[in-house]
Amino acid sequence: MSSQGPSLKDLFDRLSQQGAPGNMPRPGSSFFDRAAAWGKRALIIAAVVLVVALVACYWWFHPSLSLQSMQIWTWIVGICLVALLVLPVLAARSEKNARLFRRLMVIPAAPIVGFVVGLLLSQPFFPGNAERYASVLDTTDGVFAEDIEEVDYSEVPVIDRDSAILLGNRAMGSIPEYVSQFEIADTYSQINYQGRPVRVSPLVYADLFKWFSNRDTGIPAYVLVDMVTQESEVVRLDEPILYSDSEPLARNVDRHVQLSYPSLMFDQKSFELDEDGHPWWVYPVQRRTIGTFGGTDIYAVVLVDACTGETDFYAVEEVPTWVDRAYPSDLLIEQYNWSGMYERGWLNSWLGQEGVVRTTPGTNGQLGYNYIAQGEDIYLYTGVTSVTADDSSVGFILVNQRTGESHFYPVAGATEASAMASAEGQLQNLRYQATYPILLNVAGQPTYFVSLKDDAGLVKMFAMINIEQYQSVATGSTVEECQEAYLSLLAADGLLSEQEAADASTTVEVSGTIATIAQAVVDGNSHFYVTLEGDETIYDFALPGLLEIVTYQPGDEVAFMCPEKDEDTSAVTVTQLL
Repeated sequence: MSSQGPSLKDLFDRLSQQGAPGNMPRPGSSFFDRAAAWGKRALIIAAVVLVVALVACYWWFHPSLSLQSMQIWTWIVGICLVALLVLPVLAARSEKNARLFRRLMVIPAAPIVGFVVGLLLSQPFFPGNAERYASVLDTTDGVFAEDIEEVDYSEVPVIDRDSAILLGNRAMGSIPEYVSQFEIADTYSQINYQGRPVRVSPLVYADLFKWFSNRDTGIPAYVLVDMVTQESEVVRLDEPILYSDSEPLARNVDRHVQLSYPSLMFDQKSFELDEDGHPWWVYPVQRRTIGTFGGTDIYAVVLVDACTGETDFYAVEEVPTWVDRAYPSDLLIEQYNWSGMYERGWLNSWLGQEGVVRTTPGTNGQLGYNYIAQGEDIYLYTGVTSVTADDSSVGFILVNQRTGESHFYPVAGATEASAMASAEGQLQNLRYQATYPILLNVAGQPTYFVSLKDDAGLVKMFAMINIEQYQSVATGSTVEECQEAYLSLLAADGLLSEQEAADASTTVEVSGTIATIAQAVVDGNSHFYVTLEGDETIYDFALPGLLEIVTYQPGDEVAFMCPEKDEDTSAVTVTQLL
């Protein structure tokens, strides 16, 4: 019986030779074959969608347009990879120009090759680069007793960032009208504000809906925590903060500053106050000094008014003195580690490791550093130890975070972790936790100062540890009490003479008849407040260190030691009961 039409075999052969109906490619064809079957209109639409997507992504992610930026190179490489996919499609669509399109593939391939070459030229193992890495941060030797001012105990920070966050949250609870709409940002920058070490952090919108409700009026306040007195307050602004991290659209401060300076590369920003309490965002500007991507350094700063969004560009040597953090802490640590690693060449950093040092590690996987205030500036402090990761330090560095000036002080002694363990061991029955140390000059002796916190994160006591002899640990319920105990310990250990210890002491003997005595509890600690007849000063006796004060009553004679008070001081902390 004859067939009435083409057989299935004939249909299959036709489809194999001519393609599927509607110009669709046959099954099993490659991506390029399928794309080549698209119409011209479909290709134009795809190109337009791609361009619109790129513009939208640029606005949203706002990468720097500098060719030294790894972020923009990620985009360039991505676009080149797309081009390497498109050109074979065009070659498949046009047999006449197929050879030309295949030759054009060298154009998007060239930037990818250039990117790889740039990476290689930036590596420390490339000839000559190790010496360049070692010299990015110019560190000179300093004299500790001459360069570091002797400690002023009225300006010693006694809380760390974690404690500042707790205090800030307490202050936030005092303004219930803000609590439901705003939260405190986790910024908590440490700055010198009006001669005091403080941590400051802006409020942020609690969520997207709170932003939508409050975006017209902006953020009304920031939180200020005094690191000496442990006082915290919410500072209300006459002019609200309109440019911040919590703004999702055009007023997002990162997007605003990057689109204002599209070719600049910015490092980690900080939130700071000028001397009038006006809020600013400080953006360090990066440059690469080695190859295409290596040797990051800071050469300028962009200041952004947090209220108006106005920007100012300053070379790093022209930055206003109220700015404290032109150089980010993490970058300074990285730069010094380059010096310690590559000072004697790249090969030595891996094989002999002669003279190779690094900054001391911190706790909980964090970098180990802290800050000290000197004059108008904030200095980054960190110890320096052998790369073999032992428990001893060979010295420490101080780096001015505004100017980048760096000094190394050779002092053989304990690392910060060892000092923290010594302080905790001194009061191990109380199970207090030590904060990361700060560096003090006490009578010319480099000294670790730590606060000791309970499980609730509240500061209960203080400790001073001599860097060179970390077995010498003194503790006290107040900074003044700790200081007196430490000076006595230095004299007993022969590090200071009795006269030097007495000269370094700021305490005086006070005696008189008790006029009034009252008890109060402050941050979970008991205090007795005493006034003497004929003396308006309030004397603070902290427990349990001065427990004997509970046996005294008005009319009793009393004698004690306390810091010499200034004319403007109304309350003084007693260090010793005689």
